[in-house]
Amino acid sequence: MLNDIYQSIDPVAFAIGPFSVRWYGIAYVLGFVCAALVIWRVARRWRVRVGVDELMTIMICVILGVIIGGRLGYVLFYGDYDYLHDPLEILATNHGGMSFHGGLVGALLAGIVAARLTHIPYLTLADLGCIGAPLGLLFGRCANFVNGELWGAPTDAPWGVVFGGAAGMMPRHPSQLYEALLEGVVLFAVLFLLSRRRPPRPQGTFLGLFLVLYGCFRFLMEFVREPDVQLGYLWGGWLTMGQLLSVPLILVGIGVLVYAVVMKKPQQGLPELQQVE
Repeated sequence: MLNDIYQSIDPVAFAIGPFSVRWYGIAYVLGFVCAALVIWRVARRWRVRVGVDELMTIMICVILGVIIGGRLGYVLFYGDYDYLHDPLEILATNHGGMSFHGGLVGALLAGIVAARLTHIPYLTLADLGCIGAPLGLLFGRCANFVNGELWGAPTDAPWGVVFGGAAGMMPRHPSQLYEALLEGVVLFAVLFLLSRRRPPRPQGTFLGLFLVLYGCFRFLMEFVREPDVQLGYLWGGWLTMGQLLSVPLILVGIGVLVYAVVMKKPQQGLPELQQVE
């Protein structure tokens, strides 16, 4: 059933003459739009002033951070191309290659700029962003499935999918959909429901939880996901680059959670506008 669905989906959503729009691009747009809506909604509940100007500033910074960080992360951690001899290939995102871990670092660094421009405390801004981020992961993983990339290990389960191409004709785990469920649906549900508590939990709580939960989910999913062909397993026939990069996320997340519990800093926006509904 699931294999039939995959085989019936065209990675190109629609085309107008020579111009084509792929589901992967639509996923990026939907992810950023939904994240922006979540940031705006939760900010209102927390009485943090995020108007149109602030929201646009935040999203522009985050989009640039995700794209630049995601591409550089792929080049540094996963790329097997000789980028030193052809530096322009680093910019060739149309050739594929984006790293979530790199995109996350890029987004967090871009958040520093956004916090300075909007005068919203960095950890409050990071918490808001982390609540909306899983929706982007949900759409992104679904797009990975449609593209037939980042497939899982071989399986004889009835929901196995034949991706073809470099994946061969053997049924494989649709690990992209497993990740969409855990990193997207479950992670969003946990963070969003937790955000409804009044008063809001201290600064850093949601950033810490996001890092810990994503790191754990990604580490587990790597056991049913085929490692990148250019890297293979790094050690012992099971350790992958995705797992190696997820360990620091878990450790940093735990550190941020401890900081949030000890410091108990309330979520804040612009001080003079805290009472705005």
